[in-house]
Amino acid sequence: MADNKANFTNRLQSVKLDSGKSYSQVAKETGLTNVYVAQLLRRQAQLKPETAPILQASLPDLTEDLLHEMMKPPLRSYDPNLIQEPSVYRLNEAVMHFGESIKEIINEEFGDGIMSAIDFYCSVDKVKGVDGKDRVVVTFDGKYLPYTEQKSEHMVSRPRTS
Repeated sequence: MADNKANFTNRLQSVKLDSGKSYSQVAKETGLTNVYVAQLLRRQAQLKPETAPILQASLPDLTEDLLHEMMKPPLRSYDPNLIQEPSVYRLNEAVMHFGESIKEIINEEFGDGIMSAIDFYCSVDKVKGVDGKDRVVVTFDGKYLPYTEQKSEHMVSRPRTS
């Protein structure tokens, strides 16, 4: 299965490369985020039927068989060796370093809960810093999910006693 995904992903990456477009260019043309475009072309996200013609207009070499396969639920996975890649390692390091403070602020601002990674948007942007040097802006935009008090009476899987 991993070989099939790798071969398929290679085909998708070839379509993007041959187009000469960046993820951000495809994102602008499709109305998607640049990270979501990358997720689609890495088979980490499912292409929705209504988005398929828009993506194909941006990347005309996407064949019907590629689009059809992209519309199937993906196997969301990652290579455990990916953490060794310096950009990924530094991103992970930043989240780990700032994570406890971010968690405290989420709890302070919202209450006891988490940020969804399902109802979630992510983008990467390039901006100029105050010193004129390029800076990377990674935006995580996730729905807040409160933890719930687990009352047995709210469990629909339990039969109600009268």
